[in-house]
Amino acid sequence: MGRSELVLLTDHSSTEGSRDILAAAVRTLTGRAPVHLDARHFMDGGSGRMDADGPGGLRLTADGRTVTAEAVVVYEIPPHRRRAFADCQRRLRAYGARSLGTDPEAWRAATEKDRTVARFARDGVPQMPSVVFSRPSPEAAAEAFERLGGDVWARPCVGMGGEDVFHVTTPAQLATAAQYYAAAGTDWLIARDARNFLPDGRRHQYRVVVLHGRVVRVAEHVQADPDAPCNECRGAISSLLEVDELPDGLAKLAIAAADSLGLELAGVDLAAESGGVVFEVNVHPAFGQGALEQVALPYVAAHLTP
Repeated sequence: MGRSELVLLTDHSSTEGSRDILAAAVRTLTGRAPVHLDARHFMDGGSGRMDADGPGGLRLTADGRTVTAEAVVVYEIPPHRRRAFADCQRRLRAYGARSLGTDPEAWRAATEKDRTVARFARDGVPQMPSVVFSRPSPEAAAEAFERLGGDVWARPCVGMGGEDVFHVTTPAQLATAAQYYAAAGTDWLIARDARNFLPDGRRHQYRVVVLHGRVVRVAEHVQADPDAPCNECRGAISSLLEVDELPDGLAKLAIAAADSLGLELAGVDLAAESGGVVFEVNVHPAFGQGALEQVALPYVAAHLTP
């Protein structure tokens, strides 16, 4: 295979489906299918090999096949596997691979919510007041809960899709959440509720996708259950918007959040309420309606330009 091959490096155990949309983008832009490689081969303990092949060239060997490529599109690496993938990212960068997925520190800053909170505080990115916990005493958790107004969202420091997230409004709910995270052995945090309600009482927030400092996709998520996260997989309804339909200042805020974490591609979850605040930033935002044209095509195209 020649050096013009484009490698799509994803975790094949993931069922999210992003790699299929990325593959369609590759075929649209190049007229050829990408070479699919399972990123798990290149995680800690994996059997995959990576070698230089001239200036900017790269050979990837996995599962009995060797591919020579300059462009490596990295995507669909689940949060709990990203630390194990960090050494592969460093090697991709060291070998000069054409890829937007070679910064493990940026990934970690977005994936680990305690680091996200710290980065935003450092850079002045607006967020709801938060407290990070690692097996807190009941008294410490209760004090932070009261200090944040007794209406908070609890979430694990590493998670995805709104899983293991709780709306906490009573001391009993706080104790239940603390026990849950302790049993799971995970660090967690609480953040003051942003009161992001529509007039009819439904919650809403925006997912703003930023690529190279430019907003390329906007969706509004509306959640009928005020105690559930605004994730589609948790029942929220997503509607595409034009970029100019975002409330004033939110596009700039999304770009600032991506810049703070050092991400070239980012899915920024934010709300206009409470003065405009960022909830979290996704390294690999899930693709949805319109994402082939708005996200996948420009993302892949960025790998094809020297």
